[in-house]
Amino acid sequence: MTDALETPPRRPLLALIGIGLFAGFLSGLFGIGGGIVIVPLLVLAAGFKRRLAAGTSLAAIVPAALVGVASYAALQHVDWIVALILVIGSVVGAQVGAHLLHRLPVQAIRWGFIVFLTAVAVSLFFVIPSREATLELTALTITGLVVLGFITGVLSGLLGVGGGIVIVPMLILLFGQSDLVAKGTSLAMMIPTAISGTIGNLRRKNVDIPSALVVGLSACVTTALGAALSVALDPQVASIVFGAFLLALIVRLVFEARKKGAEE
Repeated sequence: MTDALETPPRRPLLALIGIGLFAGFLSGLFGIGGGIVIVPLLVLAAGFKRRLAAGTSLAAIVPAALVGVASYAALQHVDWIVALILVIGSVVGAQVGAHLLHRLPVQAIRWGFIVFLTAVAVSLFFVIPSREATLELTALTITGLVVLGFITGVLSGLLGVGGGIVIVPMLILLFGQSDLVAKGTSLAMMIPTAISGTIGNLRRKNVDIPSALVVGLSACVTTALGAALSVALDPQVASIVFGAFLLALIVRLVFEARKKGAEE
């Protein structure tokens, strides 16, 4: 029996609520979907198979991202046009990444991504985002945004990494965007992607719907709180906190890369 047809051996309610509360807070604080946290916690704390955890996580992200976007949009910290441009590139990139999954040296790409993310995390310690900054859409910036979305999609298809951990720092570092707008825009671009992915996973019976509802609704409780803290933080402090979060994430990615390398 494949992972896609398996159901989790148990649904520990308190663990699922805790996962949702934690992931929702991080989602609002950093503008990420939360899947980077939900997936491993579902595997460790709820006994999910990894594929089922990924599908369930994607479904749980939808309500949390909606609350996060609403929180940032209420303060006009979402650039809807930029989000749409990123989505276009990301949708195409995800298909390309999935197509190339068995044709490229994924392990080498995985380590290259870790090196890249390390450089990004370190850079965030030395950058103070301007919250008054606006991104002017020109032929050059639109092209750059499409490329950024495409690369993010490819990485998602190849490595299963969420777009927020790439989109948010790149909007800040490369496009000079406000950190708050970068986070709100990142959450906005995740919604159509998560919905589309969830529909596909439901067709493949790769979502545990009750667990997704518990995690997703629990995440909604703390997403707005995370977004409020992000707004309240000094821009430099927020940048350092995000850099520290990425460094912690890198430790996990290194562990996974070594494990997968040993398996291969």
